[in-house]
Amino acid sequence: MKTLFRGYLDSSLILRVTIALVLGVAVGLIGGESVAAWLAPLGDLLLRLLQFLIVPIVLFTLIVGINQADVGRMGRIGGKVFGYYVLTSALAIVVGLAVASLLSPGTGMALDDGASVEVPENPGIVSVLLSIVPDNIVSALAEPNLLGIIFTAFVFGIALLKMRHGEGQRELGDKLYGVIEGLNAVTMKVMSGVLQYVPIGVFAIVAGTVARQGMDTILSLGGMVVVLYLALAVHLVLYGVLMSVFGVRLKAFFREARTPMATAFATQSSTGTLPLTLNAAQRLGISQSLYGFSLPLGATINMDGAAIRIAISAVFAANVVGMPLDFMTMVEIVLIGTLTSIGTAGVPGAGIVMIATVFAQVGLPIETVALLTSIDALVGMGCTALNVTGDLAGTAIISRSEGERAPRTAEATST
Repeated sequence: MKTLFRGYLDSSLILRVTIALVLGVAVGLIGGESVAAWLAPLGDLLLRLLQFLIVPIVLFTLIVGINQADVGRMGRIGGKVFGYYVLTSALAIVVGLAVASLLSPGTGMALDDGASVEVPENPGIVSVLLSIVPDNIVSALAEPNLLGIIFTAFVFGIALLKMRHGEGQRELGDKLYGVIEGLNAVTMKVMSGVLQYVPIGVFAIVAGTVARQGMDTILSLGGMVVVLYLALAVHLVLYGVLMSVFGVRLKAFFREARTPMATAFATQSSTGTLPLTLNAAQRLGISQSLYGFSLPLGATINMDGAAIRIAISAVFAANVVGMPLDFMTMVEIVLIGTLTSIGTAGVPGAGIVMIATVFAQVGLPIETVALLTSIDALVGMGCTALNVTGDLAGTAIISRSEGERAPRTAEATST
């Protein structure tokens, strides 16, 4: 048993996660919901461990990162990050519309007149923007409100930077920075322990998801799922092209990105996967001042996978009701979908909220959303994986645009 455990720890993390994914699918299909229910606590534990790390890792990473840069550079980086997220979200919707228009998912299907779905309220982009400034720091940390945590870390990080480079409080600022730097190092040490549990949690979560979905659901709307995953693959290729243009080494990038991608696929949570994404950026050699800001923000507002889902769902719904989309409606979907993907950030059931909001704006029947909810988990897995990949790809691209050296290999940065 001791030798087996040592072999588990010595094997590569991505190999363990890959095996966990395959075994999870097999157990979910064969064992059914009874086995999935028995395994559920193991999956819940992984989600709790990842959520447990989010607040300290975002707070300390961003404060330390800011203090390794300067205010002018942070402003420049912020502009690039926001620009990248908006542009790639719009591009994702264009890709989704193009692929779905070519393959026409939903053609020949009939709408169930009795179908209904409860759609969570859309808070809107104004509410999301206001939530950036928390009215209570403690509640922002407790919820957690990721945008509020980013704002808190940014404000206190800038203040600490001013103390360390100002007159009169330099010594106090340096001491405080040393404490925060130590807390950041401790958090990373805890995360290295959590990483060892990731494959077990992934196995349990995937088994439960596959068992709940079942083959009937997969086969009934399989065409929609296939079209969506093809669009996700196309967008992934576009990430590769963009990274190649900016000189990012793709082999090194995907070697480190595989673990957060696989974990996001299993957990369907960009925010929950954030500790692993931050770890991947660190191992790629990207500066902490960049990834400490771009990745937490991206986990909240950058949803390229969800944007593709909006586009394909719109074409699917139009085909189901026999109302093909014209060019101007597609343009409207691109504009509304881009804003909606940001305006529903962090909302439970955000995918359904985004789809329903776009459908209401372009005149598609909300009842078609009920059809899509049956494959919500299958669709959400791929979309979340792409969301996380887009965050990390954008961070690597901006790193190169800032003149940072190309991402290093895992061997060179492992600890």
